[in-house]
Amino acid sequence: MTELLKRLTLGSVLCCVIPLLAACGPSRVPSGLVYCSEGNPESFNPQLVTSGTTVDATSQQLYDGLVDYDATSGQLVPSLATAWTISDDERVYTFSLRTGVRFHHSNIFTPTRNFNADDVLFSFNRIIDSTHPYHDVAKNGYPYFQSIGFSELIDNIEKVNDYQVAFHLTQKDASFLSNLATGFAVILSQEYGLQLLQADEPELLDKLAIGTGPFRLVDYVKNDFIRYYRNHHYWRLTPDVEQLVFDITPKSTTRLAKLITGDCNISALPKAGELPVVIDKPNLEVDSIPGFNVAFWAFNTERIPFNDVRVRQALAHAVDKENILRAVYHQTAVEAVGLLPPLSWAYSSNKSLIDYNPEKARKLLNDAGISDLSIDIWAMPVARIYNPNTHKTAELIQADLARIGVKVNIVSYDWSVFNQKLSRQNYDSVLIGWNADNSDPDNFFTPILSCASVDSNSNRSRWCAPEFDRILQAAKSTTDRVERTALYQQAEQYVAEQVPMLPFAHATRMVVKQKRVTQSKLTPFGGISFTKVTPAVVAIEEPN
Repeated sequence: MTELLKRLTLGSVLCCVIPLLAACGPSRVPSGLVYCSEGNPESFNPQLVTSGTTVDATSQQLYDGLVDYDATSGQLVPSLATAWTISDDERVYTFSLRTGVRFHHSNIFTPTRNFNADDVLFSFNRIIDSTHPYHDVAKNGYPYFQSIGFSELIDNIEKVNDYQVAFHLTQKDASFLSNLATGFAVILSQEYGLQLLQADEPELLDKLAIGTGPFRLVDYVKNDFIRYYRNHHYWRLTPDVEQLVFDITPKSTTRLAKLITGDCNISALPKAGELPVVIDKPNLEVDSIPGFNVAFWAFNTERIPFNDVRVRQALAHAVDKENILRAVYHQTAVEAVGLLPPLSWAYSSNKSLIDYNPEKARKLLNDAGISDLSIDIWAMPVARIYNPNTHKTAELIQADLARIGVKVNIVSYDWSVFNQKLSRQNYDSVLIGWNADNSDPDNFFTPILSCASVDSNSNRSRWCAPEFDRILQAAKSTTDRVERTALYQQAEQYVAEQVPMLPFAHATRMVVKQKRVTQSKLTPFGGISFTKVTPAVVAIEEPN
């Protein structure tokens, strides 16, 4: 990839970056390791969102889950659970819990006990039990867990003793453990939750976060920074970094400028066109790995004319995906032939199920009786791993659709407004995507296309097909990988025929960083860890 990047043109990038360098002043955040992030977290509890920005800022910094996923071995490994057993009928999962794990302290909370089974029950019963005192504190629910039907899957969670819990399932689910390894399945402090209830401030549980993770939250200024301090009592590898700062910098060129001037040590989500600048700097480098993600164009199937499958098929056939890969990704992505990326064990290397065919697109529109069609495409205002430049992608699709007589209006808002408006479901279509949290193929289907995911608002196509759900359920009801692969390929075919969305790219996951900063290897999944990053000295002032 390096030789390819060296051949890319530097001019347009440098024109954007050089003026910014002159404007860069002293950083306003404390000393330590500084990560230039792309946006504000929506919450400090990832149970409440599906946003990658939130997961990055919370899951691996502040919390732990019961199990982790080791991307190197491809296996689920212990975390707050040291071991687990599965009953013969595969419906009871019993976890042995780690002892001696401390929760964070803060200026409003000092724990009096260590992590135990009560915290596991508190964390998950909040999600599944509508009578739990914290259930309705989450105004927008628990979208990931709702999308996978978690409440319907869990019959009850049993406290066997202080350091053993048993999850009783209503049916077999081969994806259950993988879902516990996601960045959403974090463990909260029951003691902290009860203290906040007594103080009549339950909402602080999700704002002034307390977890067991490698860092503790110290300060947050919206649109500016998040500051964390090292958790000196962390139960596993203590971070080398004394302080970690997320410098919130929405513009990619500004992030790059801060990296070059040393105001940031690591920067998120570089645009492909900026990579030659990084390669040209002897003190900078790119870390990259093929990603477990998919970028797609979702059609709101509840709106006319997108409720007509012929219209959706026509729009999909009109899009030149290869052109998008060239112009937006600069060959830092591969074409999506379906939802599953090449890294998935259920992936098929078949040709794209939806080919580029403008003539077929025109015929389908004609068959549907559609002429002079005008549609909106909503484009995210921030970069994501799966799509570094959504507005450019929208422009390319706009040009493609113009060739079949369809007019496109590109819509965008500030990120917080964009999310709020998107949740009201009054859009025609949206360019968005999904970054998987584990290696189970189900993670690419159930959270974003199941009927349950419509209610959780993670199904941006607003598409519910009971037959499709039955395929997914059959795939989760067996542990036979050959059977599961065949069923997920059947699911891919179903999506290609009904076209609730058009998958178009699987992007390489990248960060850019200073060479003197070493960090643990990137994983293809969501979230980013700074536990193994070497400390870096940054001369910046503490706020007053």
